[in-house]
Amino acid sequence: MAQDKKQVEQITDMEVDFAKWFTDVCKKAELIDYSSIKGMFILRPYGYAIWENFQKILDEKFKETGHENVYLPMLIPESLLQKEKDHVEGFAPECAWVTYGGSEKLEERYCIRPTSETLFCEHYANIIHSHRDLPKLYNQWCSVLRWEKTSRPFLRHREFLWQEGHTMHATAEEAIAETERMFNIYADFCENYLAMPVVKGRKTDKEKFSGAEATYTVECMMHDKKALQAGTSHYFGDGFATAFDITFTGKDNKPHHPFQTSWGVSTRLIGGVIMTHGDNNGLVLPPRIAPTQVIIIPVAQHKEGVLEANEAVMNRLKAAGIRVKMDASEQSAGWKFAEYEMKGVPLRLEMGPKDMEKNQCVLARRDNGEKSFVSLDNIEETVKTMLDAVQQGLFDKAKKNLEDNTYACSSLEEVKEKMASQGGFAKTMWCGDLECELKMKEEAGVSSRCIPLEQEHLGDVCPICGKPAKHMVYWGVAY
Repeated sequence: MAQDKKQVEQITDMEVDFAKWFTDVCKKAELIDYSSIKGMFILRPYGYAIWENFQKILDEKFKETGHENVYLPMLIPESLLQKEKDHVEGFAPECAWVTYGGSEKLEERYCIRPTSETLFCEHYANIIHSHRDLPKLYNQWCSVLRWEKTSRPFLRHREFLWQEGHTMHATAEEAIAETERMFNIYADFCENYLAMPVVKGRKTDKEKFSGAEATYTVECMMHDKKALQAGTSHYFGDGFATAFDITFTGKDNKPHHPFQTSWGVSTRLIGGVIMTHGDNNGLVLPPRIAPTQVIIIPVAQHKEGVLEANEAVMNRLKAAGIRVKMDASEQSAGWKFAEYEMKGVPLRLEMGPKDMEKNQCVLARRDNGEKSFVSLDNIEETVKTMLDAVQQGLFDKAKKNLEDNTYACSSLEEVKEKMASQGGFAKTMWCGDLECELKMKEEAGVSSRCIPLEQEHLGDVCPICGKPAKHMVYWGVAY
């Protein structure tokens, strides 16, 4: 048992140091490792398996809505990047450049893609000619490089994995509808698969994506009451199309510029899952994205028939479509319990000789530690029901954290006091002026998270300047 206790002690309590706790979980749950290049991490098999589940679910949803996967080069010529002024200025500080090909210096620098709008625009200019060519609904799964000054596992990598959708439409109305459709897919994914409740809204002009006319965002609250931007969807209007001279002949036989969107989520969502659901025993994974949904631990496995009986249950669960594994290693049962708690496996199934005599097993929930004896009759349906209960339990707990730590404020002083004492999200009215947004950041230490789609009337004036209010805004400290 000393060995079992030591494993848990290696995790810093989140109440002591949340940042250290997070890093400990990433390492001890074997999600990630450090490479020899600062800011570039190794996704270990367990961490990558979680990302594969994200990919599988989202890719299916994208294809259901008519999107096709493509792959574009990772290098962007500097001249191409310069075509959209606002866009290049927004990414310039994070660009990494290739200046040599082999031993020869290149005539033009190549940027390693921080995002791919310019590459898609170049391609679209070559293939879009008529209204019959629209819409173009493309998505790319790839890695991107942004030379971050500081890095943290999953939250800020210099190189990270993501998907980026890039679409072109004949009308602004179609493009706006696409922006909102993909934004809603992200919200659904966060809530119904990751068990992370979201605040849906639009970014302020200060916080929107470089070159976009509008950016929609899903904002989540982590266990430490900080915000995580979980996914964004951007409407570009025809700005990129104009800059890249993308035109098509409309039904009126006249030339037009198409309207563009882009949208993306990345491996930082794994960080969001860790910080939303994890505890002082390690990772806690929602069943719908867990690589292993059930871990079977044979009890007294050296006794006759125990391994065979546990294996039979495993095969039944596999046949029912449940992701299940059995640990028949020589490690102690206590070590195994601690190991799979650390890895956040949603359900643990234990069965020994006495259970076999009674045609039962023990099921232990990772989210709340509850144990129950259940019959092996209909074990498939029992496990599915319990996995659904774990999924819902995680969502309800996260929803309560969001609701309990979101509050309406009527003055800048009240925001400052609440943030200092409680953290979380402050809701206030806002006049829409940049000066007030900057003052909120300077004095209260919070940034605007979004202008929520579900507006509340909290008053008539901006609490910062006293002018007439235009919107209700969420404010918070963000990762």
